[in-house]
Amino acid sequence: MGSSLEDSSDVPHPLRGASVLLAGATGGIGAALAEELHRRGARLVLVARDAGRLEEMTVPGRRVPLDLRTPEACAAAVEAAIEHAGRLDVVINAVGVVAFGPMADVSVDTMEELFLTNTFVPIMLAQAAVNRMGAGGAIVNISGVIAEENRPGMAIYGASKAAVRSFDQALAREARRSKIRVLDARPPHTETGLAERPLAGTAPRLPVGLAPERVAVTICEALEQGVTDLPSTSF
Repeated sequence: MGSSLEDSSDVPHPLRGASVLLAGATGGIGAALAEELHRRGARLVLVARDAGRLEEMTVPGRRVPLDLRTPEACAAAVEAAIEHAGRLDVVINAVGVVAFGPMADVSVDTMEELFLTNTFVPIMLAQAAVNRMGAGGAIVNISGVIAEENRPGMAIYGASKAAVRSFDQALAREARRSKIRVLDARPPHTETGLAERPLAGTAPRLPVGLAPERVAVTICEALEQGVTDLPSTSF
């Protein structure tokens, strides 16, 4: 897989007119992506758990309140995107939760929620989408810099994200036969507010993060340029 904005696949995908399913649309990165995708002319289906927050978004697009933590909900999101635009070109998964603290102190319930949301949702959404997309489609998962180097106090959260990166590496090879690109994005710490809303524990001292808008621009540029991997150094 490539590792920079100069790397391109055989089928780059301009976003103007593209049918894009954006999961986690009300989050920090998700909301920034929605704005940037709209600016580039994408046709959006916006998915999040909170119907009220979805309705508050000003970006045009179909709003679909869904909890994606089941395969049935992931399939419903895909069907909504196809119904809205007649096809599905791009799936972007910006869903995520975090927890902090020593590994020995993290409860089994927290572990399950971390892996269900951070790992299972991307896998189930890809399963629902990959056979409904045509050549030139793209699936984007945001594993984050933690997938490159895990940190003490974030071991289980980091493991849930590293699993996504590993999944993306293999899925990219499988999906290549159908000319569908899989893009693993690993932005550095980003100021989304997620660290202030952990499932458990308290965030360690973190450096000032990137603006979500910068991350959104980088991901959209990667989609339009045919990039096949977005390591932390690309941001």
